[in-house]
Order: sequence, then structure tokens, then C-alpha cells
Amino acid sequence: MDWAETSEQGSGERPALLVLDLINEIVHPDGKYAADGYGAQARDRGVLERAAEAVRRARAARIPVIYVVVGFSPGHPEWPAGSPVFEKAKDDGRLVLGSWATQVHDSLAPRPKEPVVVKHRISPFHGTNLEVLLRTAGIDTLLLTGVSTELVVLGTAHAAHDRDYRVRVLEDATLAGDAEIHEAALKILSRISTVTTVDEALPAAGPVPAAAEPQGTRS
Repeated sequence: MDWAETSEQGSGERPALLVLDLINEIVHPDGKYAADGYGAQARDRGVLERAAEAVRRARAARIPVIYVVVGFSPGHPEWPAGSPVFEKAKDDGRLVLGSWATQVHDSLAPRPKEPVVVKHRISPFHGTNLEVLLRTAGIDTLLLTGVSTELVVLGTAHAAHDRDYRVRVLEDATLAGDAEIHEAALKILSRISTVTTVDEALPAAGPVPAAAEPQGTRS
């Protein structure tokens, strides 16, 4: 199916699943940012497995899946010099678009027709076409997975809330650099969104039809 061929859920909502920054640089054991605790949290809490299950269930339910990837062009021309978050990126060549580092982790790689939104800041709405994609598809509810809970997930929830989207954070498919920060971020997120789980937000509906099986990963 085309990614924008959404199905209306029983509540009358039209949701989309956002996969936020689950890229090799951050969650693969060999990624540079993974060493800051993200890789360990992804492994210990099984976040990649839960996010992959969310993607599988969304596809089976005809819920659009949209990937968001943070990165910079070679030479880092978009790099924000005054940002503590991105201060390491330029010095040692992190987050270069088109490289292995900014590819979505193989365990939940996009299909050819699923949008991949590239951003250069924390918020996936800043300077991107994300809102155009959502409005075009008639989306009114966002299901959030990804990293990091206290920055990108929280920033996305804030931005989506103020654009009048319903927001649901899939807690078991999100992570921060450590468990304490993750839990603190969830408390804040509960003020502007519904904090839930993959099983609650996307109930299992049996095996995925053969036509919906993954078509391989991007290189």
C-alpha cells in the first residue's frame, strides 16, 4: 500500500507512527553517541525490538510509518555552533548524512515508499516537510517512538501538541541516555501527551500478511 493510505481507527482517529532518530550513530553498539548510554539503554530495555514491533503492527493496521533522521551534510554546513547537544558532531565527523551513521538501524529499516524526514535540529518540525506530510495524509494523532526521551521525543510532543495533534508516547519504544532521565522526561510528557506502551497503543492483530513483510533494508 501507499504510505498515505491510512485507515481510520475505531476511535475515529487517524494516527501515524513516528520513528525518531533510531539511527546507527545513536543506538548501534558501534555508534559514537551510543557510547553516551544510548546503546546500553537500547540493549538493556529492548527498545529496538519494541520499536520494530510497533512498526510491524502499524504496517499491519495500515497506519503510516514516518522516519525522522538527524544529520548534517558533509562538512556540517547546517551545524549549530552554539548548541551543547551538537557540539561534538562537527569535531569528530558525527551524523553525516548519507553515511552508515545516519542510516536507520537495520532492525526497523524503512520500506521504499515510507517517508524519511531529515532534520538538522532537535525538533522534527523545524525546517522540514513533516507537517506537510501529516496534513496531506489527514493525520491527527502521533504515536512517538525513538530517542531521546528528554530531547527529541519531548520536543516532538511539545511541537505536535501546539499544532493540535493528539500525542501518544510509546514508553517501551523510547529511551534516554540513562533510566533516571528517561523517567523524568516521561513525567513531563504526561502533562502534554498520553504515555502508553506498544501493546496498548497498537494491539496485536495476528501475523502480518505476506504482502506486508519487510522488503529488505536500505544500504
